[in-house]
Amino acid sequence: MASFALFFFTLIVLSSSCRYAIGSPNNKTFLSLASRIGINYGRLGNNLPSPYQSINLIKSINAGHVKLYDADPETLMVLSQTNLYVTIMVPNNQIIPIGADQAAADNWVNTNVLAHYPQTRIRFVLVGNEVLSNNSDQDKQTWSSLVPAMRKIVTSLRARGIHNIKVGTPLAMDVLRTSFPPSSGAFREEVAAPVMLPLLKFLNGTNSFFFLDVYPYFPWSTDPVNNPLDFALFQSNPTYTDPQTGLVYTNLLDQMLDSVIFAMNKLGYPNVRLAISETGWPNSGDIDETGANILNAATYNRNLIKKMTANPPIGTPVRPGSPIPTFLFSLFNENQKPGSGTERHWGILNPDGTQIYEIDFSGTRPVPSPGSLPKPSNNVPFKGNVWCVAVEGASEAELQQALNFACGQSNATCAALAPGRECYAPVSLTWHASYAFSSYWAQFRNQSSRCYFNGLARETTTNPGNEHCTFPSVTL
Repeated sequence: MASFALFFFTLIVLSSSCRYAIGSPNNKTFLSLASRIGINYGRLGNNLPSPYQSINLIKSINAGHVKLYDADPETLMVLSQTNLYVTIMVPNNQIIPIGADQAAADNWVNTNVLAHYPQTRIRFVLVGNEVLSNNSDQDKQTWSSLVPAMRKIVTSLRARGIHNIKVGTPLAMDVLRTSFPPSSGAFREEVAAPVMLPLLKFLNGTNSFFFLDVYPYFPWSTDPVNNPLDFALFQSNPTYTDPQTGLVYTNLLDQMLDSVIFAMNKLGYPNVRLAISETGWPNSGDIDETGANILNAATYNRNLIKKMTANPPIGTPVRPGSPIPTFLFSLFNENQKPGSGTERHWGILNPDGTQIYEIDFSGTRPVPSPGSLPKPSNNVPFKGNVWCVAVEGASEAELQQALNFACGQSNATCAALAPGRECYAPVSLTWHASYAFSSYWAQFRNQSSRCYFNGLARETTTNPGNEHCTFPSVTL
């Protein structure tokens, strides 16, 4: 199965002599917590229900834990009336001041923990979000402040008699420089010694978790033609055997998790517990985002819940039987998240609260048949031309602003819209904006531009031009 190497097309392949006799930590204290699947509750949308309605929806899907991206007081007040476990987050921009000043940490804990605890069942405080994924000079200052900030938060909690709230920080898979085969897992050199060593020492000393944002969709989608989709969706017949350890893998998630365990082992910390702070599968996306559809999302998330709620726990090949606290991403499709189309389509619920597909977080109900879900048409890459046009019903003021932006980046972008030129007529804001969006996207797509324009644009495979005007397109 040499094609399995393609799962990690974007990562360097490095062999390792590391063996797999890595300790399996004792998670009995958190076994009940780990068996209760959590949900990430993000609020980057202008059409989402209130916190009160959202928390009731979380209860309706039998989630056991909710993770916030802040410490919103209204949401925490609502949660105080529930039995849900709660995770709150210190924003990235507060890490440096908290890391430098115990008083700042005390103030944060007083405001965001003591004001709600213990009525609100806060169990984790996460300091920052994927702080090692950014590498500007300012970001690197945050790197060096991360562990000091975590220590000061713990000091503040302990000084107030709070001992059952764990402190951690969620990191993305890009903290690794190699992850395939799993036994070659190793942290990036620029963070291994200065950040990861003190972080692992802190997590080990406080018996906390290494929180990981882990998405099998991304390595699978680098080469969806050769990468078996079933392996990414937990329903694989083929398996992969790590050549260094002989461990057999039946799914991509376990490979990714174990690569982090091996990376920790290389730094001398084989027993730090893993928690999944984010995982999921997009239910839709841009035309070039293969495999982002409802059926795949339902299949991945349903099988994930089945795996993570199994009793006894399944664990991974390196740590069989170890429970892994897991938070699914995310509660809603969030229409104001920037980036590619998938960024706005990780939800299990529509903004009106209806389920995009049936799902139950308890893991006790039979997995529904996939027959009722729409059959996907994008499990293989699209080949053809794609245009970028204005969405229906867009605000004219916002559309004009976006049109001005697109036309202002290059003289060539909107030359065909000048009076008397081939695309000037029909003279309408929607027509001109659609041409400008398509032209801009075609011109700058190689520089990571997206057909989004703050939600004013969408992709289409239908040629929007006419016999007089040819719209620029992107060829996939």
